[in-house]
Amino acid sequence: VAHPVMFDDDDPFLGRVREIVAELPGTDEKVSHGRPAFFTKKVLAIYGGSLKVDGEWVQHPQSILVLPDPDERQALLDDDRVYLPAYWSPSGWIGVDLDDSTEWAEIAELLDASFRLTASPKLVAELDAAG
Repeated sequence: VAHPVMFDDDDPFLGRVREIVAELPGTDEKVSHGRPAFFTKKVLAIYGGSLKVDGEWVQHPQSILVLPDPDERQALLDDDRVYLPAYWSPSGWIGVDLDDSTEWAEIAELLDASFRLTASPKLVAELDAAG
């Protein structure tokens, strides 16, 4: 069953995420379940997410799903922009809503952490060598 496309390719927030991920070695993008997914061998981030509230699906189309450092996860969950995405949160993933006040350096740090937790040691070493 094909999933409907759930993003706008011209979305400026998606463009920023793509720019950040492009700086990480060995990454690529594919559409999975209707959303852009960024990966090496494993998924490191997904653009857009959802969660179920009182039996209804609530979409977060302009958000990024990442696997944060476990030591940082609880502090991130205290942030109003952060939510527990359907399907992904039981494995430790979080969603972070993006808007015009987004601190892109923070998003880059979250993507870096997710990369380090999902990429091969060789790719992490390549990232570290690049400085």
